[in-house]
Amino acid sequence: MEEYLASTDIIDFTHPKVSEKARELAKGCKNDTEIAKQCFEFVRDEIRHTGDAGKGITTLRASEVLEQGQGWCYAKSHLLAALLRANGIPTALCYQRLSCSEYVEGIYCLHGLNAVYLKAFGWYRVDTRGNKEGVDAQFNPPHEKLAFELGENEYDLSERYSQPLPVVIEALKTRKNYGEMVGHFPDFNSIE
Repeated sequence: MEEYLASTDIIDFTHPKVSEKARELAKGCKNDTEIAKQCFEFVRDEIRHTGDAGKGITTLRASEVLEQGQGWCYAKSHLLAALLRANGIPTALCYQRLSCSEYVEGIYCLHGLNAVYLKAFGWYRVDTRGNKEGVDAQFNPPHEKLAFELGENEYDLSERYSQPLPVVIEALKTRKNYGEMVGHFPDFNSIE
């Protein structure tokens, strides 16, 4: 489990603002499930999804996402991982391959989410993408309610990762804003 508890360059929970926010969200919680729910709802509801905002910079590190108050699904999953790991809760990064026709017709891309290890339930996937019409991700273990139901040619990547995939890091580093990212999302087909 150690790899799912580590602070890294991207999941940087040792950053003072991230560790402070993690402590704040855990205050008054009785167990890891309550902490996970508080952190999940904060990232889902208070951190804006860049695609919904339709503008803004692309963030990568958890500390950047917290500071800017927005990020693509991948970056939001980095922040959730940082907040939970700071509270001693093992957290992995997960991906789905989904249609991105919401942005550009006929393309597919990776979608970032998390798996959290809860003492009472084991590994449990959550999706902080952000709710809107047609998207209703919830935290209700052991029942999974992710942002999207899988459709034709869409699927879950079966692994849990301790670090973001290199193709995700590359996209978030090189595509600096909304306009540069749309139509150029990271995709499973580009993973080596």
